[in-house]
Amino acid sequence: MTYYNNDTIIYQNGAYVKAADAKIDLYSQSMHYGYSVFEGIRSYKSISGDTKIFKEKEHFERLKNSALAINMPFTFDTNELIQATYEVLRLNNLSDAYIRPLVYAPSNMTYALNTESFIVIQTWAMQPFLGDRLLRIMKSSFQRPNPKGFKIHAKAGGHYVNSIIASQDAKMNGYDEALLEDMDGYIAEGPGANVFLEKNNKISTPSLGNILPGITRSTVLEICEDFGIPVEEKKITESDLKKADNAFFCGTAVEVIGWQSIDDVVFPNPWEKSISYIIEKAYKSLVRIDIPEYEAQRKAYLNKK
Repeated sequence: MTYYNNDTIIYQNGAYVKAADAKIDLYSQSMHYGYSVFEGIRSYKSISGDTKIFKEKEHFERLKNSALAINMPFTFDTNELIQATYEVLRLNNLSDAYIRPLVYAPSNMTYALNTESFIVIQTWAMQPFLGDRLLRIMKSSFQRPNPKGFKIHAKAGGHYVNSIIASQDAKMNGYDEALLEDMDGYIAEGPGANVFLEKNNKISTPSLGNILPGITRSTVLEICEDFGIPVEEKKITESDLKKADNAFFCGTAVEVIGWQSIDDVVFPNPWEKSISYIIEKAYKSLVRIDIPEYEAQRKAYLNKK
């Protein structure tokens, strides 16, 4: 994937600069220790033709909370960051885009607290992160980090080494993506996505505590509430998952994408006839601010019940 070219503009510490000219200190704590926080955000071309960042306030507030959780100074204003992001999209002539704000540390070869942080906002066009077909998932031998060892609710750069090695392992074994358990042996999440399963026309998802509280996860819960779809947050076992009718990942990058199988156990319910598929379509309408279509889908589902 090409992330930038000689004309790409990013926002860095209050200025709009060419990505090719941007610099970072090679002695930064972020470079050496993974001490950074970031967000994954998407913008979409709405049905009115405008560019709209989906849940921009929620994402930038989580960026702030992630920084504070790991003791990174955060002096940036949410509204100013949102305005800067729209400007970066405009300068790069992007509507359907992925957005990556990153807060990083100054030079510091010790573990001492910093007195300042820096920020960069990058955007690029991105195809569906995990493709556009149902996924073959492998339950990973790697577990998610223990919440007693990490601030698991923080979207911190160093946490994602775990995601990288689990995802690479799954792909080297011929699968599309990995699924990780928590330290207690319950289903947790994917390398960069939350997980939902469907059984007997009900939806369930792992409880908070050992997972990242995803913004797309919250959106799926909101869709379920709007549509009157029963949903439960609970501890989920491998057996529960392999007996499910359907399952899917959700996240800003992956959006909502269904699974074909887990460890070659194929889900029995055709995806296009599932409640999970209804959630996927509703999500696509929401992100493009197609409220009439969203309402039509909701009424159609309620009338079928």
